[in-house]
Amino acid sequence: MSKKVLITGGAGFIGSALSKHLQELGHEVFVQDDLSFGRRPLAGVPDARFFQADIRDRKATQAVFDATRPNWVLHLAAVHFIPYCNEHPVVAADININGTISVLDAAETKGSVEQVFVASTAAVYPIAEGAMPEDGALGPMDIYGTTKLATEKLASEFHLRTRIPTVVGRFFNAFGPNETNPHLFPTIQRQILDGARTLKLGNLDPKRDYIHTADMSRAMSALLNAGIPGYDTFNIGRGIEYSVREIVEAFERQLGEKLTIEVDPARVRKVERMHLLADVRKLKQATGWEPQWEIDEGVATLLKENVE
Repeated sequence: MSKKVLITGGAGFIGSALSKHLQELGHEVFVQDDLSFGRRPLAGVPDARFFQADIRDRKATQAVFDATRPNWVLHLAAVHFIPYCNEHPVVAADININGTISVLDAAETKGSVEQVFVASTAAVYPIAEGAMPEDGALGPMDIYGTTKLATEKLASEFHLRTRIPTVVGRFFNAFGPNETNPHLFPTIQRQILDGARTLKLGNLDPKRDYIHTADMSRAMSALLNAGIPGYDTFNIGRGIEYSVREIVEAFERQLGEKLTIEVDPARVRKVERMHLLADVRKLKQATGWEPQWEIDEGVATLLKENVE
């Protein structure tokens, strides 16, 4: 059944993929985004369904909900580039925490809302080896993870207060088109498309669980369609981890050329976890979802994409 869907942060990296996917499924999608990180064309909706507004602006956010009367709310808007969060902790906390309060308060006051999805992150987990289960220990090691753990608590309290079914998705490392922050994949992509064959990168050995934004979008819609009652939390990853060196090798395979890596001290993170891997059994059992995009397939599309 078609739903009226509001995506906060829908002009960003993951939000734009989600907007596209939900529209392909026949839903009426609305986007709220202040365009501080996102780009208007990425929202993929006409002007009548796009609202440029800061989620911290309670009056503006209430007006968006009044205009859209959504059935589903997917709250993705946040500051999530960790180096930026570390440099601007007050801004990160304000947007990620106070912005979430604003969005959830608006969802509470509109009788149209049937389900809420709140984006969290694998950064809520402590440093550890092995796949992270949802019921494992929590222990963020940076301001971003701390703000997102607070977001989870706000989502839980929202459900207890309203009884509206609420799902939290802990995103692992996303890759795909339209990246709006200088993470690993767009950093490599930009340098290669600019003609470089010696890549300037930071930490090379940490391993991450990389999942394509199309697969993330399918996971989110599957969770909302699963009829999950109450409040619950799900990892959204692939369950496979890759080092930076292995990602570079994937680019080499698709490019058909040898790439050299040069460690750039300015890009090296002083505090780094060596592993971050999702246990996705709970997601698969609840929805039947399976990832479809392999790393090499995603890299091939990135090498054909124009980078702004």
